[in-house]
Amino acid sequence: MELSLTQNQPLASVFRQIGRGSFPPIVESFERGKTIFFPGDPAERVYFLLKGAVKLSRVYEAGEEITVALLRENSVFGVLSLITGQRSDRFYHAVAFTPVELLSAPIEQVEQAFKENPELSMIMLRGLSSRILQTEMMIETLAHRDMGSRLVSFLLILCRDFGVPTNEGIRIDLKLSHQAIAEAIGSTRVTVTRLLGDLRQENMISIHKKKITVHNPVALSQQFT
Repeated sequence: MELSLTQNQPLASVFRQIGRGSFPPIVESFERGKTIFFPGDPAERVYFLLKGAVKLSRVYEAGEEITVALLRENSVFGVLSLITGQRSDRFYHAVAFTPVELLSAPIEQVEQAFKENPELSMIMLRGLSSRILQTEMMIETLAHRDMGSRLVSFLLILCRDFGVPTNEGIRIDLKLSHQAIAEAIGSTRVTVTRLLGDLRQENMISIHKKKITVHNPVALSQQFT
């Protein structure tokens, strides 16, 4: 079936049309911390993120896990097989960073939809370009030796990708536990709690119901980088 794609049509509604009939997309929900797929799993489905945030990471032989991207709503992921042209196994570990709701469709149906609608392919490529930029920023974040700089860099990434302007600054529109932040930057909950406390004392941030507001991202960046 050929998809109808207009400039004002939400991508979610287009994704819902993929494979309509024989193999329609299904809705899946995952609690925070639950795995969506592991490295090495068969690449059988493509995912569209409806609500929440998904963490993509690489797991290395020594057991170290490095976060490479945090995906926000309206992101498509699990598409490397479409790009390489091979049915390779999963490359990343995909985990629900917050409670999430996903649409998923068989990879063959998504591939056919892209062939039928080049504009849909361009939308996907723009999304992947944004993810590549974020991955580069995450690598720079993890290159910092001290955890204070790592945390600040991570908060600035979240401001860029999940930030909502308010009278008090940029509110990161995610409920973030100290443990979740620690896992993302390769630290411990105790260290993250201490560092966030320092930033609050210096009036760089405030936290309300697990949502962090960065009062002045530019000042924060200049002071800690």
